[in-house]
Amino acid sequence: MDTVHARFKEKIGEVLLPGDVFSFRFPEAGDGIIKTEKMICGPGLRRNGDEVLVCKSGILRHKQPNLYWIDSQQRRYVPAKGESVIGIVTAKSGDIFKVDVGGSEQASLSYLAFEGATKRNRPNVQVGDLVYSQFTIANKDMEPELVCIDSCGRANGMGVFGADGLLFKVSLGLVRRLLAPQSEIVKDLEKIFPFELVVGMNGRVWVKAKTVQQTLIVANLLETCENMTSQQRQTLFRRVAEGSL
Repeated sequence: MDTVHARFKEKIGEVLLPGDVFSFRFPEAGDGIIKTEKMICGPGLRRNGDEVLVCKSGILRHKQPNLYWIDSQQRRYVPAKGESVIGIVTAKSGDIFKVDVGGSEQASLSYLAFEGATKRNRPNVQVGDLVYSQFTIANKDMEPELVCIDSCGRANGMGVFGADGLLFKVSLGLVRRLLAPQSEIVKDLEKIFPFELVVGMNGRVWVKAKTVQQTLIVANLLETCENMTSQQRQTLFRRVAEGSL
């Protein structure tokens, strides 16, 4: 039976363009009942009634059982609810901090949205600080809102960070590869130098190694390996580890 999964699987690994349309309804055999297939649309795909619309250009990717998304080299970030990002505090406005997340507008962060924060015990946040935080509100009709606590009120790795280290931008495609479980890029890098790494879904990466020189090397390797094959990347990393570069 010709299902949307079968048609999508034919296109996995191929480039799709905005405007491409796939129907995901089909008549069930015999009784004429229309059945809607279950599928999860990730970035770059949008469901509209009985159809799946492609809204970004890029390569179609698939994860079992039914998750599909478009892998694109986009650099402009569009906030999405639940995503963790690296923001820069730009201003204090009453009880609210304004945070630059690289989107079209700044996000707001309440001083109460930190672990253990109360009206008397305010967090020590200054203009220029880096904050690792999560979107609770992110849509086109409302100002984006961030928090530095999870649903249980715990920081869980979020909050102000990065007193030292280096912050730089990469494409959103590389961010997804770095955040993937058991990321090969991160594993290969750890064989060269020990380092700390914070990756935001908004394309910002913060890295800190033992020395400034090692920090710069790690940052340059991350930016360089974006368009390399696995073999090219491992060759480059090996040369760096051997000190030939």
